[in-house]
Amino acid sequence: MSRPAATPYARRSRRPRWLRWVFLALLVVPTVEIAAIIAVGRVIGGWQTLALLLVESLLGAWIVRREGARAWRALAEALRSGRMPSRQLADAALVLIGGTLLLTPGFVTDLVGFFFILPLTRPVARVWLEAVVARRLLGPLGEWPGAGAGTATGEAPRRPSHPDVVQGEVVDDPPPPDGR
Repeated sequence: MSRPAATPYARRSRRPRWLRWVFLALLVVPTVEIAAIIAVGRVIGGWQTLALLLVESLLGAWIVRREGARAWRALAEALRSGRMPSRQLADAALVLIGGTLLLTPGFVTDLVGFFFILPLTRPVARVWLEAVVARRLLGPLGEWPGAGAGTATGEAPRRPSHPDVVQGEVVDDPPPPDGR
């Protein structure tokens, strides 16, 4: 018997790239956290390590509540005033991510969570987040997919990113003489 020809749907689908990173993080992060807890426990003792983890969790919960409320108020104010709330949305996302990391027991995730939440370090994390989002949305050339090559803004045109792209200019035809 002969096998039927493989259709595109019968082929094995390729997993998204981010799924590999999630799988790797689920393996690496707990290992690093356990190693850090054991190292701290050897230096200061087991009960003191447990107490330090509890104090970190309580402090983190208090900071998340305070900064989350502050980010929510700033977002609501920006929306009320009609401004684009990009900075406020980034702050709210960072507080959410940082709070999630603080819920995870361990010293390494707590350090990253505090970095995302504290008002002194959040602007640095915001710049990183904006760069990541811009790179994902705008692509490597820094323009919207399918957008023009910058001629509307007066910039020098960029080379097309794909060989099938033809750069050009739209010219409106003048109206006919009888006004129709």
